[in-house]
Amino acid sequence: MTKLQDIIVKEMKVKKEINEAEEIESIKSFIKNYVLSHSFIKSLVLGISGGQDSTLTGKLAQLAVDELNAEGRKCEFIAVKLPYGVQKDAVEVDDAIAFIQPDKVVTVNIKPAVDQSVTSLQEAGIKLTDFQKGNEKARERMKVQFSIASHTQGIVVGTDHSAENITGFFTKYGDGAADIAPIFGLNKRQGRQLLVFLHAPKHLYEKVPTADLEDDKPQLPDEEALGVTYNDIDDYLEGKGVSEAARQTIERHYIRNAHKRELAYTRYSWPKSDMNTES
Repeated sequence: MTKLQDIIVKEMKVKKEINEAEEIESIKSFIKNYVLSHSFIKSLVLGISGGQDSTLTGKLAQLAVDELNAEGRKCEFIAVKLPYGVQKDAVEVDDAIAFIQPDKVVTVNIKPAVDQSVTSLQEAGIKLTDFQKGNEKARERMKVQFSIASHTQGIVVGTDHSAENITGFFTKYGDGAADIAPIFGLNKRQGRQLLVFLHAPKHLYEKVPTADLEDDKPQLPDEEALGVTYNDIDDYLEGKGVSEAARQTIERHYIRNAHKRELAYTRYSWPKSDMNTES
């Protein structure tokens, strides 16, 4: 393992192996403790895309909320459907919601707001590329989730995990924006491992990962956009050796996108060790 890989592995907190039951309890405990430590929180809000990450995060959030309610702390989990017009993978979104069984489902079509934003910018002389419009979609989805959280006295739950965080494969102040990121510390295969343990529908965790932000390249696979496979990323995060080409690609993404990281509290960054509640 190179010196940089050692630094990254320690930062990303990925274990070489996980115990599914213990990991699930750790994540639920993090969510519950955060809610219990903030009396204003009455809801957890999360956008559901029908992919692995939001399915896993949503299920764990709902399980944590169920336990909180059973213990006398009232809280609700709100799953948000955020299509841009007609969503190509709407069936998977519905299947994920059926698996999660959220307390509440809200649907907001982001297309009118995104298109108006693109038009307003163009009128000001700023013509967005298709890729930049994709970032507009991600940020509009973020804005909607925070608006719902504000309206329901809640917080936004993020889906950032270590295989995504290392590459910076998220929109800054878009899907990268959240109050808590419970599944940070997992790589892609470990997230899939937890969904198998939770008896999720197979097609939800076997679905090809895609951000699906570009109109010109609908359902573009993450691995194609990144130029490296999740298997290589996962191996790298577990401290294993990967090909020189994969190593260079992963580390290039990590360095270039350093500015995107540390946006949300995680199980490892909160509570802070220097916090002192004594007066």
